[in-house]
Amino acid sequence: MNFQQLRIIHETVRRNFNLTEVANALFTSQSGVSKHIKDLEDELGLELFVRKGKRLLGLTEPGRELSAVVDRMLMDARNIKSIAEQFSNKDHGQLTVATTHTQARYALPRVVTRFKQAYPRVHLMLHQASPGEIAAMLLDGRADIGIATEALAGVSDFVSFPYYGWHHAVIVPAGHALEAVTPLTLEAVAEHPLITYHEGFTGRAKIDETFAQAGFTPDIVMSALDADVIKTYVELGLGIGIVASMAYDAERDRALRMLPSDHLFGENVTRIAVRRGHFLRGFAYRFIELCAPELSEAVVRGALRPETGSDGPF
Repeated sequence: MNFQQLRIIHETVRRNFNLTEVANALFTSQSGVSKHIKDLEDELGLELFVRKGKRLLGLTEPGRELSAVVDRMLMDARNIKSIAEQFSNKDHGQLTVATTHTQARYALPRVVTRFKQAYPRVHLMLHQASPGEIAAMLLDGRADIGIATEALAGVSDFVSFPYYGWHHAVIVPAGHALEAVTPLTLEAVAEHPLITYHEGFTGRAKIDETFAQAGFTPDIVMSALDADVIKTYVELGLGIGIVASMAYDAERDRALRMLPSDHLFGENVTRIAVRRGHFLRGFAYRFIELCAPELSEAVVRGALRPETGSDGPF
């Protein structure tokens, strides 16, 4: 068994058994990938993949067991490199933070600014993705830290911490009739066409749940991945918007008004997550602490110990 075979097993599972994509990712040929897989199966005396002709359809039972071990071995290999870099270049390296557009645009700018001032030689990669993609990036080691409202809590391979709580807000064009409705009600909101987040993003599930529990079926005429798009179409008069409250800026969004609506929608909690077993450089702990001062390196390290629950000490 060699390192290339381990990478091929990992990439084959990650890329849904598409050997063409595996070959492209590893800069080799599809026939080379197939040969490595066959050589490994011959060496172990096991079939690792379910096949239909030449196509791979999935993992066999021993293949699933081996895949989990391979993932740990590859993570340990990355950790060895990171440990060496930690002690040879403490303030130099790369930090990959996977997060959503909302967090990158509205929650993280001050954190990123302070981090870059403290660590000018660290290359910070801020990767914007969906919550599901963020979780996948943490699982396979492509990201050091994940920040999102969805998908990060309750995952056994993660330790996640509360970052901050927030509410949705209703936004309308200046002069809209809803400005005169006080207090604002869900019934009044539901009478208008709505523009809000796409399913799976920025607390959309809580919006849907709130209307359903109240017995209303809102007319969602448009959905988008980020608040800037939503605000653009609200300005055009295509509907009223429901966005994360931190996405509204009275100075910047002069053509819009944010209506008091914390009482309408429950609190959402954005979380910071790291994968168990993934070695974090010193500057990664510092980034987390800049996000939430209570999350010191000692606190995060303590939560990462095997005996601690998956959602941290909070």
